[in-house]
Amino acid sequence: MEPDLIQQGVSLLIYGMGTVFVFLTVLVFATKTMSLLVRKFAPQENIAVAANSPSNTTPSSKPNNPDINDDVRSAIKQAIALYRQRK
Repeated sequence: MEPDLIQQGVSLLIYGMGTVFVFLTVLVFATKTMSLLVRKFAPQENIAVAANSPSNTTPSSKPNNPDINDDVRSAIKQAIALYRQRK
């Protein structure tokens, strides 16, 4: 092979990888900057909505499911308690 061709290949490799590195670095800083701006200027309505969402309400002690008897319900409660202890 010709040394000139290898030198051009290495030069193109370095130029291409350098370009990709610079682009990705600029992209990371732009994303971080946009994230900071959104946190600073975004309205705080999401916090109030999340506090009142149905997922945060506590379920009743006895759901209206007639298919689950008391033995199954107590087994589920014990399994949940065991899971929370291990967590």
